[in-house]
Amino acid sequence: MQTLTRVKQLSISAEQWFMLSILLVNGGNYLYNLILGRLLGPEQFADAAILITFLLVLSFVAMTYQLVTAKFSVEFDSAVFESFKIRMYKQAVWVGLGIGCLIILNANGLQEIFHTKSATMFVVFGIGVPLYFIMSVNRGVFQGTKAFKRLSLTYQFEMLSRLLLTLAFIFMFNIESSVLIALGILFSFGFGLFPIKVNLKAFASKLSIEKPTLKTIRKFFIITAFYELTQIVINNSDILLVKHYFESYEAGLYASLALIGRIVYFIAWMFVMILLPTVIQLRKEGKPTSGVLLKYISYISGIAITIILGCALVPEFAISVLFGNQYLAMAPLLWKYALATGIFAISNLFAYYYLSLDRYVPVLISALFGMFQVALIVIFHQSLEEVVHMQIVAMFILLLIQMAFFFYDGCLNSKKRVHRY
Repeated sequence: MQTLTRVKQLSISAEQWFMLSILLVNGGNYLYNLILGRLLGPEQFADAAILITFLLVLSFVAMTYQLVTAKFSVEFDSAVFESFKIRMYKQAVWVGLGIGCLIILNANGLQEIFHTKSATMFVVFGIGVPLYFIMSVNRGVFQGTKAFKRLSLTYQFEMLSRLLLTLAFIFMFNIESSVLIALGILFSFGFGLFPIKVNLKAFASKLSIEKPTLKTIRKFFIITAFYELTQIVINNSDILLVKHYFESYEAGLYASLALIGRIVYFIAWMFVMILLPTVIQLRKEGKPTSGVLLKYISYISGIAITIILGCALVPEFAISVLFGNQYLAMAPLLWKYALATGIFAISNLFAYYYLSLDRYVPVLISALFGMFQVALIVIFHQSLEEVVHMQIVAMFILLLIQMAFFFYDGCLNSKKRVHRY
């Protein structure tokens, strides 16, 4: 009996399982990037980095569908949610087809803007876009219902298939590497759909949702889409702008810097995935929510400080081990880039926290500073170091304002509670 009790005590929760799984997925995605960086070298890796950046941009756009699905899976009862879910799947298909067609039709223009060797890589990528949107709605269902083991599997299947298939394609076929990478990404979207459970008959039925409910959904969808757009700008504009303003060699070096420096952001993302449904559930039950935010901020701050110190103390070792000696020119900038992404990861938690509570001021603040960051880089880009410095400036001011809003909001709520009594 004592042994059984100990085993039960040692068993991990679904949330812990998900966090471990996301760490594994992030590790696999980093391995994928590191192997490509070593195999291709800085110049070819610059093209690969554009595809990886496009994948990140797509993930943020599709994240709107995932977050909206997750939120209302908590708030709606089963009958309403079933209608809502089918509606989201249908809309995701059409939007995915629209964006995919835009990418395919503008493949030649994208090649010119980003100075890539191939336009075909954009065509292949565009074909897979609808699959990614369907996958995101599926993940939103799992996230909102806290089916974290199934949610973990979709991420694992996507990561493993992309890693293994891309490497297989590179070693098997002697064609442009960027096209092979795009094929690996396309096939990974298909594997990422599993596990999926959709009642196909429900697609043919005419399911209705009341107008007030539709209005609520539409409002949250628009705000979430707007915020994800700011995420795209803040997270990816630097790589795209560097690819535009600098030569391929320098752009490849910068891409390696960004991938190492963003470790803290990708670790922070797993806390965001758990934060949103938890905060919504606590609010639904009438319980305080700020404690959850502060707990996750303490976690991310500790992780960020550790990574920044590591990047500052042993930058050459980190870069040579991860990417190789040909990328060592970026060593002096590594801790600075990690600082910028660490600051952003913390400020991002504030925005998602208030988004969960249907409070949108922090979202608007993030949008303004996303544009501010772009403007700074457009004006100041004489060197890669200057590009990194501009990001630190923008993200530091953003964090200060988000913190000020949080404490002001907390004081305001305390005064309201006092007046009630």
